[in-house]
Amino acid sequence: MMTGQTLLYVVYVLAAASAILAIEALYVSYAGRRARAGTINRRLKRLAEEAPAEQTLQGLLRERGLSETGDFALGAIAINRLYTQSGVTGNPLAFAGMFLAAGAVVGLLMRLILGFGFLSSSLAFLFLGFAFPLLVLRRARNRRIARFARQLPDALDMIVRSLRAGHPTSVAIALVAREMPDPLGTEFGIASDEITFGISLEQAVRKLSERVGYEELHLLSVSLSIQAKTGGNLTEILSNLSAVLRERQKIRLKIRALSAEGRWSAILISAFPLIMFGILLLIAPSYYGDVWNDRLVTPVFTIFGLWAALGDYIMYRMVNFDF
Repeated sequence: MMTGQTLLYVVYVLAAASAILAIEALYVSYAGRRARAGTINRRLKRLAEEAPAEQTLQGLLRERGLSETGDFALGAIAINRLYTQSGVTGNPLAFAGMFLAAGAVVGLLMRLILGFGFLSSSLAFLFLGFAFPLLVLRRARNRRIARFARQLPDALDMIVRSLRAGHPTSVAIALVAREMPDPLGTEFGIASDEITFGISLEQAVRKLSERVGYEELHLLSVSLSIQAKTGGNLTEILSNLSAVLRERQKIRLKIRALSAEGRWSAILISAFPLIMFGILLLIAPSYYGDVWNDRLVTPVFTIFGLWAALGDYIMYRMVNFDF
């Protein structure tokens, strides 16, 4: 029969074993979440969910506003292209509906509660419901293309090294998709999956160029197309293309540095009247007196606002240009 001291030792052993198993379970769970969180791009995260590769590809295309074949799903091609190239994920109709609802709410509040006129409320609705989401998408697209441009030379170098090691082009593209972070990793991953499911390399790269909107990707598409039809040393072509893209990036950064003074001058000159106007309204609300009741205020402010906007656009074009 088991004595009391032996029974106590058994309890201690079982308690220690239970604590060890609990710690191990917590560690495994945490390590799994850490591994999923450390996945470098969105496509790999979707694949880590153990969904079929074809289903993952279709999901990635749908959330970018594309059909299952990778074509634009909406009838408004220009807007669909802007949404896709911005990198925003989700239903495009839900994205548009969110801004339309916000514009309608703000317009009604201005009209019914704040007492603004019908014209002002309508302009607020049009801006928030239509113009503002387009500005958001354009800014997101420009920032995404800039990140893609910084990554592309490294991706081309990786493809060149893979080709020199004897791998086919499709395997080299899959390597880039596995090793590079977003946005380039997911875009090349979609191209790799499309090649796996039967699309030709030229078509996959052409669709990649349409999804991203980066002009230099056309050079990659043309290079692959020419090499596939006429032959040639693809590694040398891609190596030279990588060097050209790096030099263009250096020139862009140099131009941006040289034009920094002009950009900030334009920002400060444009913002100064608005800042002073706000300060006067705060510290001296009666400074303008009965001017607001004059019927000329609205057309004068509209004319000066459009004139200032034209000046801002001219200054913007002077310090931001392509080459």
